[in-house]
Amino acid sequence: MTNALTTNPSVLAWIEEKIALTQPDRVMWIDGSNEQLEELRAEGCRTGELRKLNEEKLPGCYLHLSALNDVARVEGRTFICSEKEEDAGPTNHWMAPDKAYDLLYDIAKGAYKGRTMYIIPYSMGPVGSPFAKYGIELTDSIYVVISMAIMTRMGKEVYAALGDSNDWIRGLHCKCDIDEEKRYICHFPQDNTIISVNSGYGGNVLLGKKCFALRIASNLGRQEGWLAEHMLILGLERPDGTITYIAAAFPSACGKTNLAMLIPPELYREKGYKVWCVGDDIAWMRIGADGRLWACNPENGFFGVAPGTNMKSNPNALISTQKNTIFTNVVLNEDDNTVWWESLDKNPPKNARNWKGEKWDCTDGSKGAHPNSRFTAPAKNCPCISSEFDSPAGVPISAIVFGGRRAKTAPLVYQSRDWDHGVFVGSIMASETTAAATGAVGVVRRDPMAMLPFCGYHMADYWAHWIEMGKKLGDKAPKIFNVNWFRTDDEGHFVWPGFGDNMRVLDWIIRRCEGTVDANETAIGYVPNAEDINIDGLEDFDIETLKSILEVDKDLWAAEIDGITEFYGKFGDKLPAKLTEELETLKNNLK
Repeated sequence: MTNALTTNPSVLAWIEEKIALTQPDRVMWIDGSNEQLEELRAEGCRTGELRKLNEEKLPGCYLHLSALNDVARVEGRTFICSEKEEDAGPTNHWMAPDKAYDLLYDIAKGAYKGRTMYIIPYSMGPVGSPFAKYGIELTDSIYVVISMAIMTRMGKEVYAALGDSNDWIRGLHCKCDIDEEKRYICHFPQDNTIISVNSGYGGNVLLGKKCFALRIASNLGRQEGWLAEHMLILGLERPDGTITYIAAAFPSACGKTNLAMLIPPELYREKGYKVWCVGDDIAWMRIGADGRLWACNPENGFFGVAPGTNMKSNPNALISTQKNTIFTNVVLNEDDNTVWWESLDKNPPKNARNWKGEKWDCTDGSKGAHPNSRFTAPAKNCPCISSEFDSPAGVPISAIVFGGRRAKTAPLVYQSRDWDHGVFVGSIMASETTAAATGAVGVVRRDPMAMLPFCGYHMADYWAHWIEMGKKLGDKAPKIFNVNWFRTDDEGHFVWPGFGDNMRVLDWIIRRCEGTVDANETAIGYVPNAEDINIDGLEDFDIETLKSILEVDKDLWAAEIDGITEFYGKFGDKLPAKLTEELETLKNNLK
């Protein structure tokens, strides 16, 4: 094969096969060099796929608009194509592999005619690290190439690390006609293959992200004895310089990115406390040589939601977007060739185009940016990026935190009794819908470990794998906690201030890990003594208010049992016996 950057026989054979299928006019081997990427960005601007933004105000930044019918992940079109349907489980859509390949290859046949095939080698995790896993994505989209250059470690050094191994993830993406009726994102765990057709939206086409780093990797983790989780990783540094690392899982709209890049309250900052971001979205966790659980962020960038991101809500995220970033489906300010979105500031541009590319008037009541508009920014841009971000060994995890959005049920924070109870706590994670989300308020949606859309195999087997990991970790297992920043008063106002003040709860969590603070044992687990959470400097917030959101209401939890029982019913006899036991313990504790 001409100009090939590798001699790996499995890679070359697979690419030859896909060239014959898609029939590109040109084939371009991506080497990761800045010269090549600059050429592609310039070409993307010529074809209208990209728009270069103001080089003085937003150096190296581009605007990308996706098709109007292609603006988010499509769970209904996302399939796990395992050989047996039961291996996909009740929470995934399944398609038989033979049927899926026939369908996808029929759609992909000749899909690159008149187009270029870009061959992208990439690593999830630092190249050469024990955590690293390698992939090759074929695409006909310049947007995908330049986004993968931000989101992954991309370049020819991946081929050197891969050598002649056949242990790599195959990814084929074809834009086709962006036809939503023929849009499919399919995962073949037994073949380590991902195929995405008829989409150009990042969440469906940057195949290293949720497709590989969660759906395929969760299955690899089960086979190889590690965990691939939808979790942020942060390091909390105390005045004496010690750093404690926490991994945390939250469903969407629960403040995950804000916590990953948290700025401690002034009271803590003055004493020298700092928070370091290792990752905002995905954690791969392995048992280290010392028997502890170590975590690595397999990604190299942030794929964040733009609306609501501002200097008050998340300054570190906003600063991360100020250079070498791709903005998708936001507002274009034509006066100075910059971008804007809702809640960025109170000054919407007067001379603007909305995410559809239409002339937009901020006074007409319409949204300028799509609610799921995005920024794709290098993690290294983040002012609080951890010095361990590229560490091949990862970081040792002391605590795992689960969270959801509950108005009354869950207290501000509680700790599980042990690892197995912690798996139960993660498995029953839930959020109540808000009016903004659905129109129905207060509907409880279960999202175990925040992995419901991302677990690549049967969720009951996934919980069994967690329980197995706990056995291997023994007394070196991280402590497991649950937080709820969203308790409301009788008028529906949030009681806890949230944002940077969540540091006060993390501080308690770390002291629990060290065994330097006591807690009250309740029906659901260990709840703090209110006096042990530092509320100094909080305005209009006293110890009685804190006690009110640490209360465990047995009646609400008794009602919760019905919801848990119904949810567990989906998993039939595959549900681990340990979780049934934990549910019985909860019932008895509430009597």
